[in-house]
Amino acid sequence: MASPTLPISNPQTTLPPAGQSQPPVVTPAFRVFIARLSDSVRHAFSQRRPWWEIVDRTSFARPDSVSEAASRVRKNFSYFRINYLSLLASVLALSLLSHPFSLLVLLCLLAAWLFLYIFRPSDQPLVLFGRTFSDRESLGVLIVLTVVVIFLTSVGSLLISALMIGLAIVCVHGAFRVPEDLFLDDQEPSSTGFLSFIGGAASSAAAAAAPAVVSRV
Repeated sequence: MASPTLPISNPQTTLPPAGQSQPPVVTPAFRVFIARLSDSVRHAFSQRRPWWEIVDRTSFARPDSVSEAASRVRKNFSYFRINYLSLLASVLALSLLSHPFSLLVLLCLLAAWLFLYIFRPSDQPLVLFGRTFSDRESLGVLIVLTVVVIFLTSVGSLLISALMIGLAIVCVHGAFRVPEDLFLDDQEPSSTGFLSFIGGAASSAAAAAAPAVVSRV
């Protein structure tokens, strides 16, 4: 007796409709960069001190000596580091907003670094004005352009002036603000200083951008 014929099914892989591609498995490097940077900023701002502590008039007194003023500045830097950094950023932002051309130049320079070198796929050469640039040529052009913009135009003087004004405000406040009423954690690592937030954000941003940069070396 012949054995019964069994039905045979041919499984087929479901393909996306024409004109559609598979969703990317890996998040683009630029999105990872923005996500990590925003997380670092949110974490840093969660550690800022109440602003009323900075403007408390009862806590201000003239220092008796230069050494006392330096000690106050150091302690206030350790306690108000996020607030001071916010103040510096505000002064820099106001300076740039009052000079729209300088702000536009800096944004264009930042966009050039991000999209023409750091986050540009390594298998896609840079083509400008009908000429193909290698990675080394692209890096050299961007470095020269950055030096020209920062040091040979009014943008550099604007940035330096804004930073000097912000640092002067911070130093004056730190010297006249009496830190005796501040709770300074002795167990805080010595590396957590005025620029610790910058270091944390920069390390997170560098970790996100590292694969794109390493692939070009």
